[in-house]
Amino acid sequence: MPALYALKEVGFRYGLEWVLKGINLTIERGEILGIIGPNGSGKTSLLKILARQQRPVEGDVRFESTSLSAISFRGLAQRVGMVPQEHPVVFPYTVLEVVLMGRYPYLKGWAFESAEDHRIARASMERMGVERFSDRMFSELSGGEKQRVIIARALAQQPQILLLDEPATFLDLHHQSQIYSLLGELNRDEKMTIVVVSHDLNMASQLCRRLLLLKEGRIARLGTPWEVLTEKGIEEVYHCRTLIDSHPTTGKPRLTMVPD
Repeated sequence: MPALYALKEVGFRYGLEWVLKGINLTIERGEILGIIGPNGSGKTSLLKILARQQRPVEGDVRFESTSLSAISFRGLAQRVGMVPQEHPVVFPYTVLEVVLMGRYPYLKGWAFESAEDHRIARASMERMGVERFSDRMFSELSGGEKQRVIIARALAQQPQILLLDEPATFLDLHHQSQIYSLLGELNRDEKMTIVVVSHDLNMASQLCRRLLLLKEGRIARLGTPWEVLTEKGIEEVYHCRTLIDSHPTTGKPRLTMVPD
């Protein structure tokens, strides 16, 4: 069975500046892949390429053995849900209307959302704890509330793959824990493939089965959390010292910063 994604020698640039270069990567069904690295290392650009929001300048991206560029946007949206870091919803929509946008890939022509679309949207809102905001304007919500609504919109697409860019941004500790627990449940119970960009190395270590560490647009390390999160590797990429030991509950690597 082919990999969900297969990237070969992928490169991307803005103008003359290369943001990604020589990316070779496969993403398998049912895995949780974390993309980590310093600011400006190309994490978000890579996620946007997977979502077909950006086209690589060079190289090849395949989805289930088919060129990603050959798949319709509607067809891809029925399988891939994207949760961006920012929420560019500028028109006066209610929360329910925003979440119902996740059902757009399934609508035909100018048809309105069906009762089933509404049921799926409300179930997604309930799962994210935002159903009580359904009639409120999206613009009135806090940053953390908006983030949960955008995740609910992605869940309403009923995707096979969920791509998330810093999903815990703006969230307090309680809701951060809820988000990462939900991602684990979606992967375990619904076999959903998860790709998440995160600056939180400890959270990525606990959630993800594999980590991709980027440095200046290239792959520095790729493997299990124990293979990627080493004191030497972190110092080489982040230019800071850490102590790494085993988490007392999960047994996965745990990082502690060492002051200069």
